[in-house]
Amino acid sequence: MTTSDRGFLQALWDFFCSLKLAIFLLILLAATSIIGTIIPQQNPLPPEYIAAIGGTGSMKFKVYSTLGFFDMYHSWWFILLLYLFTVNIVACSIKRLPRVWKTISEPTLVMDEGFERTLTLTHDFKKEGDAAALNEKMKVFLKSEFAEPVVTERDGEFHLFAQKSPYSRLGVYVVHLSIVIIFIGALLGSFFGYKAYVNIVEGSGASTVMSRKGVPIDLGFTVKCEDFSVSFYDTGAPKEFKSLLTVIDGGKVVIDKRPVIVNEPLTYKGITFYQSSYGPADEGGLYHLTVRERKGGAPVRLSLSMGERKVLPDGSAVQLLEATDEIGRFIPQFRGPAVRVAVEPKSGEPQAFIVFQNYPEFDVQRGADQIFTYEGADLKMFTGLQVAKDPGVWVVWLGCTLMVVGCCMAFFMSHKRIWIRVRKGHVTLGGTANKNQPGFQLAFDTLVEKLKTL
Repeated sequence: MTTSDRGFLQALWDFFCSLKLAIFLLILLAATSIIGTIIPQQNPLPPEYIAAIGGTGSMKFKVYSTLGFFDMYHSWWFILLLYLFTVNIVACSIKRLPRVWKTISEPTLVMDEGFERTLTLTHDFKKEGDAAALNEKMKVFLKSEFAEPVVTERDGEFHLFAQKSPYSRLGVYVVHLSIVIIFIGALLGSFFGYKAYVNIVEGSGASTVMSRKGVPIDLGFTVKCEDFSVSFYDTGAPKEFKSLLTVIDGGKVVIDKRPVIVNEPLTYKGITFYQSSYGPADEGGLYHLTVRERKGGAPVRLSLSMGERKVLPDGSAVQLLEATDEIGRFIPQFRGPAVRVAVEPKSGEPQAFIVFQNYPEFDVQRGADQIFTYEGADLKMFTGLQVAKDPGVWVVWLGCTLMVVGCCMAFFMSHKRIWIRVRKGHVTLGGTANKNQPGFQLAFDTLVEKLKTL
């Protein structure tokens, strides 16, 4: 290998070991993650969001799609950032860990005068007795007040060394390992798991779901929606929507009518079903209206499906345009179900208007020859479920546990060391800690005071 090759490799190694690189990547990951918070990460995208950015033909939509903003956490550039961050963490650990491990496994046992000058805390005092007797006293003292000492004899002097929490120095490396493990778990979920969705009409079931890319995925069992219900706030906003799901596997019911609401999913065979959306099913719904002439006569009852058009006895026609189970979401001053219909009279211009179920006399004020009343609907609802399979979730949880342990080691524990040098009639005490020096100094001063009275 030439000198230039070694120089390039060394520069590359130093680049990946750089703390500046780690900080830069962390900031970049945090900043780009904001994109995944602002832009919907779902498929299909909400129609209102597509309309807000100008439709599927707009330049903004094309740029977002090309950069993978609608599935950002699986985009090639975000995965690349995670790879770079992982390599950076591993390289930093490899470079610094041997030195830290040597401090733990091969501590300095002898406090000579040169080493004493490097310590942050020292205290020297006279003590009656020969070196051997004082050594025995110091051993008992350190064991009871601090930790079991290691004794080394050199040139007629006794050197005692004791330490607490030496492995707390590894806390930062445990955090590094946890990040790598979490990343591995995320990759397992990305490569061998999936996120999908399915709409199930009340009374029916589904054994396949659609992935984000529109690929059908076989569950291996059937999920049936037995019933669906929704409640609303006074403002008309949905308060809670709930599905009763039954799981049928191999022709047998294994989970019967389990309630599923937002934040309370159903999990079976590692596949989790989250309550996501709902709506009226397109098929099978009938909306009931009554039409009566203002001048009198028998009312006419109509049952219309969505978009259906029917001709009335007088030759006019009525068509059902849309319906809602809570009009308060659109017109706050009204409550309850409503439909919008279009009437085509025999002569004159067609007219579209809203008929409210809870306000049967409201249509009288319209002043038309025909008065409409909305009697209600026979509807089936569909439940929209997000479906997720993540075989790496337990690996991620392991990484999270290690991260908590590592953070506790790194932030709440410190490596404390005490040395005592014993000569005839003379004792020298030294100490240091890698964190919380003020707290350690208080403990060190307490040891000195106790040692003087020994």
